[in-house]
Amino acid sequence: MSEICIQVPQMDEHKFIEVEVKVNGEKKRYNYRVELFDWNGQFSDAEDRIQRMRAMIDNYDSNWQLFQIGAPTEKHIPIMFRQKI
Repeated sequence: MSEICIQVPQMDEHKFIEVEVKVNGEKKRYNYRVELFDWNGQFSDAEDRIQRMRAMIDNYDSNWQLFQIGAPTEKHIPIMFRQKI
């Protein structure tokens, strides 16, 4: 098993999550960042929205990698990135 699930409170845009774990006595620290992608923007076509989201992810800070795309709300899609170690 290489993943565990940790519940966190409702996140707003640009929030950081720091997780420190011990594996066999060795400490490891992971940093996560949540960004909100505006799903109700100026583009009404779903394909345009998907292309904009793909461009946002592709052009994101190279020190961070895509970790999870969350369930959409009426206005946003939460996108979580994990800092590369």
